[in-house]
Amino acid sequence: MEAIEGIKNLSYALDTFYFLITGALVMWMAAGFAMLEAGLVRSKNTAEILTKNIVLFAIAGIMYMVVGYDIMYGTVSGSGYFPAIDLSFMFGGDHDVDTVLGQSYKDMYDGGTYYSKMSDFFFQMVFVATAMSIVSGAVAERMKLWAFMVFAVVMTSFIYPVQGFWNWGGGFLKEMGFSDFAGSGTVHLCGAAAALAGVLLLGARKGKYGPNGEVRAIPGANLPMATLGTFILWLGWFGFNGGSELVLSNVGEANAVAAVFVNTNMAAAGGVIAGISAARLMFGKADLTMALNGALAGLVAITAGPLDPTPLGATVIGAIGGLLVVFAITILDRKLKIDDPVGAISVHGVVGIWGLMIVPYYTEAATLGNQAIGMAVIFGWTFGASLVTWGIIKMVMGIRVSEEEEYEGVDIGECGLEAYPEFTNK
Repeated sequence: MEAIEGIKNLSYALDTFYFLITGALVMWMAAGFAMLEAGLVRSKNTAEILTKNIVLFAIAGIMYMVVGYDIMYGTVSGSGYFPAIDLSFMFGGDHDVDTVLGQSYKDMYDGGTYYSKMSDFFFQMVFVATAMSIVSGAVAERMKLWAFMVFAVVMTSFIYPVQGFWNWGGGFLKEMGFSDFAGSGTVHLCGAAAALAGVLLLGARKGKYGPNGEVRAIPGANLPMATLGTFILWLGWFGFNGGSELVLSNVGEANAVAAVFVNTNMAAAGGVIAGISAARLMFGKADLTMALNGALAGLVAITAGPLDPTPLGATVIGAIGGLLVVFAITILDRKLKIDDPVGAISVHGVVGIWGLMIVPYYTEAATLGNQAIGMAVIFGWTFGASLVTWGIIKMVMGIRVSEEEEYEGVDIGECGLEAYPEFTNK
C-alpha cells in the first residue's frame, strides 16, 4: 500500500512540476512578443510597446485570478453556453493529499486530480496573456496606452475566458466535437479577432497609405531584436504545445510529449523555408521579416493538433502556414489597407484558421463541419465583443493618440521617455 501511495505521490509531483515548467516556458513567450514587436516598430515607439507588453501580462494575471479562471473552468450549465461563476479561485485552495491518494490510477488519468490546481491556473493564465500579446503588435504606433490597458482588462477577464469555456472548459464546442489541442483557435484566432476589431476602429498609421492608395513601407527599427523575439517564441512554443498534453508520468504520455515537441519544431522549420521562398518568388529578395513570420505561422498552424501528424506531415502543415502568411500579409496590407505593423492578424488569424481546418485530415474524431462551426464561433464572439468594447472605449476616452504625438512618437507622448534617446528616427 505504501509503495502504491509513493507512486501516486511521485506521479502527481512530476505532472505538477511539468505543468509549471511548461507554463514558465509560455511565460517566456511574453519576452518574445516584446522583442518581436519592439524590433518591428520604429525606434520612436519602442518604449511604449515594451510598456504595453509587461503591463498586459500583469493585467492578465490579476484579471484571470479574479474572474477569468472561474469563468473558463466554472461549473458547466445544462446548455454548455454559460458557466456557473463562483469567484472562488482568488481565495486559494488546492487538492488535499487524501483526495489525490484516494484515486485509482484510472481515475488519476481520466479527468482526476493528477496535478495541482494552482499549476493548472498558472498554465492557463499564461495562455490568456499570449492572446492579449497578439493584440499589442497589431495596434502599435498609434493607440493610446491607457485605452489598450482598459481593453486588456475586459479581454483577459471576460472575452477570452468565455470562448475558452466553450472549448476547453467543457462547454458546447467541446461537447459538439470541436478539436483544438493547444489553441490555434482558442488562443491565436481569438487574439487576432480582437486585434482586427481594434485596427478597424483605429485606422492606419499616418503616412502608411498615400492619397492615391499607394502603400508606403514603414520598416522596423531593430531586426536583430525581432529575430531574437522569434527564437524566444519558438522556444516557448514547446511549453505551449508540450504542456497541453497535460500529463508526462507514464510511457504513453511521455512518448506523446516527445512527438508534440518534434512536430512543433518541424512545423516552424517548414514555415521558415516556405515563407522565405515565397518572399523570394514574390519580391525578388529573401525578406527576413517573412522568414520570421513564416516560423510563427508554422507554429500557429500545428498548435491545433501537434500530436497526431507524422514529423513530415507537421513540416508540410507548417510550410503551408508559411505560404499563407506571406499572401495574407500582402493582401491585408496592399489590397484591404488594413495596417498591421507586425503581421499579427495574418500570422495568428489566417493561419489559425488553417490550423483548425486541417485537423480532420489527421485526427479521426474531428470533422470539417465541427471545426468550421468552432472557428466561426470563436471569431464571431471575439470580434463582436471586442468591437463593442473598443467602441465604448473610443467614445469614453478615445483610442488614438493625436497626430502630433504620432509624429513625435508615442514614447514621448505616452511614456515621457525614449528607448533610444541618442538617436530617434522620425
